[in-house]
Amino acid sequence: MTNNHSTLSWKNYLELCKPKVVVLLVFTAVVGMLLAVPGMPPINLLIYGTLGIGLASSSAAAINHFIDQKADAKMARTHNRPLPTGDLNSANVLIFAAIIGLVAMFILVVFVNTLTAVLTFISLIGYAIIYTIYLKHMTPLNIVIGGAAGAAPPVLGWCAMTGEVHPHALLLFLIIFVWTPPHFWALAIAKRKEYASAGIPMLPVTHGPHFTRIQILLYTILLFIVTLLPYLTRMSGVIYLATTVILGLGFIFYAIKMFRHTDDKTAMKAFFYSINYLMLIFAALLIDHYFLFTFSS
Repeated sequence: MTNNHSTLSWKNYLELCKPKVVVLLVFTAVVGMLLAVPGMPPINLLIYGTLGIGLASSSAAAINHFIDQKADAKMARTHNRPLPTGDLNSANVLIFAAIIGLVAMFILVVFVNTLTAVLTFISLIGYAIIYTIYLKHMTPLNIVIGGAAGAAPPVLGWCAMTGEVHPHALLLFLIIFVWTPPHFWALAIAKRKEYASAGIPMLPVTHGPHFTRIQILLYTILLFIVTLLPYLTRMSGVIYLATTVILGLGFIFYAIKMFRHTDDKTAMKAFFYSINYLMLIFAALLIDHYFLFTFSS
């Protein structure tokens, strides 16, 4: 019986970290680290930077669980989270978030650099407090403004390697920043009734699905243009360019498809495509980077 309980507790604490989201955030941070230097980066900075950014992201996710527990209880997508089910209480969650948050800051300050620690802390506060408490419940543009916190990891990763915020790192930030609204609004269309019942003013709730689909299409076109910038600024080469054009046209295809098929299943397909899209875009940046490095050295 004790073993089952401890396993359950372990799984509950893991769920607080939103592992699927954090893995994507950490992946973009690691890509930022690898793009920041020619060849392989110092392995100690890579490990400590990844660990610190990952733990900080997990801490922010846990705080998000605590703040959103009442809204989570009203939504089918989130009502099985540890707080609504009573598997964990608020004290458990806050202590856990505080511990891993402090460990993250310690690792970044001591083993990486102070600027990375400061920027990571600002991102943590941006998501866990500013977005979750204020923006999410205040404006249908919540995800547009709040997306800045989710777009920060590549900048944090780059900064972990170099100790500075480079313009190329800001390009990576811009890609995720513009990607976030169409990605999240596709999910919000499919789950609009749940958001409405929880009193969260997501764009499909306040302005309707059709208006949201128009915004998704406009953002995917803007994203297509933005993702050309790494090539145009000679940050990346033709491998990245070919990949981003194909994937970008695919995203626009899904945005158009959502007008022809207004069912929730199509919106969810667009949502899942957007996740794969971002991972493949960043993987292409990485492959291109090492391809260019290999042939130039």
